[in-house]
Amino acid sequence: MVSISAAGRALLSAAAPFWTLGLALGLWSLLGAAAAVQSSKCTKTHLETLRRTVPEGYVIFDKLKDKSVFTVWFKCENQQLEFTTGIHEGTHILTREINAYPLINGQTVAMVGEIRQLFRPGLLAPRFNPASAYVENYLMPGQASSADEFGYLLDELNAYSHDLNAAVKLRHLARKDYDVMHRDGLAALMAFTAAYVERARTQDKEAWAVLQSPDVRRSVATLWGQAENVMGASCGVPRYGTETPDYLKPVCSANIRHGLGHLLGRPPLCPVSCLKATAEALP
Repeated sequence: MVSISAAGRALLSAAAPFWTLGLALGLWSLLGAAAAVQSSKCTKTHLETLRRTVPEGYVIFDKLKDKSVFTVWFKCENQQLEFTTGIHEGTHILTREINAYPLINGQTVAMVGEIRQLFRPGLLAPRFNPASAYVENYLMPGQASSADEFGYLLDELNAYSHDLNAAVKLRHLARKDYDVMHRDGLAALMAFTAAYVERARTQDKEAWAVLQSPDVRRSVATLWGQAENVMGASCGVPRYGTETPDYLKPVCSANIRHGLGHLLGRPPLCPVSCLKATAEALP
């Protein structure tokens, strides 16, 4: 099951009466030919801008079998949002097509499949603010697959890393009247991933054994390191999130004894400047 990002849902406001995350793969038929005609007006120039500005995002587009699942987001209205949404959702779909997580550097790591010994990420929901849309969308039952399978939680972590990476590079295209919380999404998925790993270490021996297996450990460590780098590079960009400090606080308090510390072989990095909520009020 493919889930839709917060930015993606913003673009689907007109279709909201018909939309549920659980039917994400039905998106393309919902938008239909009308969306294709609308997006065709700016597809060529959009793709050239993307290739020049965020080549790693263009690679996602280029590798997709059905490229319309990427360009369907092009509405000729908000380039930054349209690009980042196409990259985010395209990353999800490419992951299914190649059965691996495509990384920003062009490499891949093995996808963590459905493993019986792993508990549901949705069990973590009570640890977080229930008012947060990220808790509702990614941890609550009946929403995204990330609530049911750890592999899909990592899929979201990867997609939000691609999303924020592109948003930073495309910040010159941001509309002055439109704020998108790119950083909040990655911060939330980092917090969920960290909490999952630590719960496994302290409460679930079978799950912890799986997480320490070489392939799974490598996937977790690689995706986490990528997220750290992207988050750190974003901290100086204002108006990319309001929930980020709260989500990153438990991550920043983790040490070498934390579950992530064990899997990484080092303490998780803390992007200190991202903890300053006042940064969001900068002009």
